[in-house]
Amino acid sequence: MQDKIREYAKRLKLSWIRENYHTVDVKNPQEYLLHLFEKEIEQREERKINLLLKAATLPNVSGKPFDWKDIQLGQGLTQEYLLNGDFIDKKENMIFYGGVGAGKTYLSTLIGMNAIHRYGKQVKFYTIASLANALLEANEKGTLIKLFKKIEKLDLLILDELGYIPLHKQGAELLFQVISLCYEKRSIIITTNLQFGQWNHVFGDPILTEATVDRLIHHSHLVLFGGDSNRMKESLALRSM
Repeated sequence: MQDKIREYAKRLKLSWIRENYHTVDVKNPQEYLLHLFEKEIEQREERKINLLLKAATLPNVSGKPFDWKDIQLGQGLTQEYLLNGDFIDKKENMIFYGGVGAGKTYLSTLIGMNAIHRYGKQVKFYTIASLANALLEANEKGTLIKLFKKIEKLDLLILDELGYIPLHKQGAELLFQVISLCYEKRSIIITTNLQFGQWNHVFGDPILTEATVDRLIHHSHLVLFGGDSNRMKESLALRSM
């Protein structure tokens, strides 16, 4: 009988039940089944979250609370709205603008982690340079459509460090295709140290730049990051110890 139980549990893909059904100490059959199903669901949810986190490739964060002191939120925005990812369901974009080390990547990572842990959203983090390289490589290998399909499955795409490295013409054009692919269908967080008028330094083409900005700012919110670099402040604090 035990072999049959394990066999059926395996065929039904009930992995927790298959290995642990005999450890549940309850006498009521309904309570027993309820406990088994609860544990099976818990394990599946945990496995799903771990897979989503692995696929998201989010940066490691320190776990410290985010410091909102120098953050200016756009009209209608609240801290809860951002951290809860309410904008994701509305297909809105977020533009995080500020200097190096001001917390843009940190906050976007926290939002991505919350979206996965709380709601099981599909999130993907790229630097602008790494996405451009992935697009160019996929284009060379003939797998660009496959990469586009992966992006189409996302709820939130995080694009970090726009403005640090100028893009080659083909990389800029492919990045524009990704942004167009997401337009009004999924949310994007862009972190940048450049004002919109300077984005041409990255894309290298005024028409392409204008089209990119136009798609991003429609249904978007601007968040301004002021203050000194957090990394610089931490470094100075360590030196003073």
